[in-house]
Amino acid sequence: MTSDTESLPLRSGLRTRTLSDERLRFCRQIGVEDIFLDHRDPRGDVFEDEGSNDSETITIDEGVVPSVSELVQARRRAEDAGLRLMGIQSLSYNVYGKIMLGKDGQEAQLETIKNLIRNVGQADIPILGYQWNPRGVVPMRTSQTVRLRGDARGRGFDIEDISDPYERAPGVEREYEEAELWDNYERFLEEVLPVAEEAGVEMALHPADPPTVEQLGGIPRLFRSFEAFQRAMDLVPSENHGLKLCLGCFSEMPDTDITDVIEYFGSNDDIVFVHFRDVIGTWPSFTETFVDDEQSNFDALDAVEALQEVGFDGVMVPDHVPEIVDDTEWGHRSRAHAIAYLNGLLACSRRE
Repeated sequence: MTSDTESLPLRSGLRTRTLSDERLRFCRQIGVEDIFLDHRDPRGDVFEDEGSNDSETITIDEGVVPSVSELVQARRRAEDAGLRLMGIQSLSYNVYGKIMLGKDGQEAQLETIKNLIRNVGQADIPILGYQWNPRGVVPMRTSQTVRLRGDARGRGFDIEDISDPYERAPGVEREYEEAELWDNYERFLEEVLPVAEEAGVEMALHPADPPTVEQLGGIPRLFRSFEAFQRAMDLVPSENHGLKLCLGCFSEMPDTDITDVIEYFGSNDDIVFVHFRDVIGTWPSFTETFVDDEQSNFDALDAVEALQEVGFDGVMVPDHVPEIVDDTEWGHRSRAHAIAYLNGLLACSRRE
């Protein structure tokens, strides 16, 4: 982490695809000081913010890397609004898919990621989040709307709503073995982590969503369990590699205690930043809900206190939020509710 963030306490933050003046002012007004930037992908992977202006974000794709000056401009734009640009939220499948599956073109994708890491580091942006999931194998969520309290709408998943989820999906040209995907992932880490260490950038790995299941659509899902993340952290040890700790995804794993997860990875200093999402139910059927829902899988205050107890001093981001009445496409109202609740929990835990 860069030196100006080392002494900061555990705190809330937001993800945004746009750096518009209106969005940045909103973030600051509701009590946020840290943001993560979702990039634009010209081939269709859109992260959370479909209504944003593409001229007010950055573009990342295979062979397309924002320059150092573009990244510095983004960081300074956040700083001018009283915010810290903590990192790039994630990478789209277009940037890593060939590496993951060992396909032709993986060398070009490795160079894209290495160049991105170098530029992010030179721009003094401390974190690069990434996923390691196939795209288009099965729907990430069911098409049916899940109703929450007051007729709010949440995202749900139920494996029963997918036809033949374990059969090879269209476009998956062959069966993939889990061992070969682990080999591909190990090579990826061997290639990129030395670059991250030199650049001073922390890489943060997100879980598979949905987790738990060994494969969907003919492609293994590596990061589906607590044990898989233990393996990932031990595979190529580096102080610049850790978890984008998605509490929602970990809570979707049956028989997984969130405080145990926080205590294990936090004590090893493996938590880079946190996705503070709450869920009702576990694999194979679950629904995302409000962070203050008493029926959810884990106690939010317990999670905050566990993060503090292990000395985690990073950012908690409510990455997904329910759709509520008269909200915007990005979810201004719902995100404001989530941030207010997290900030309230932080205030309570500090007073105690």
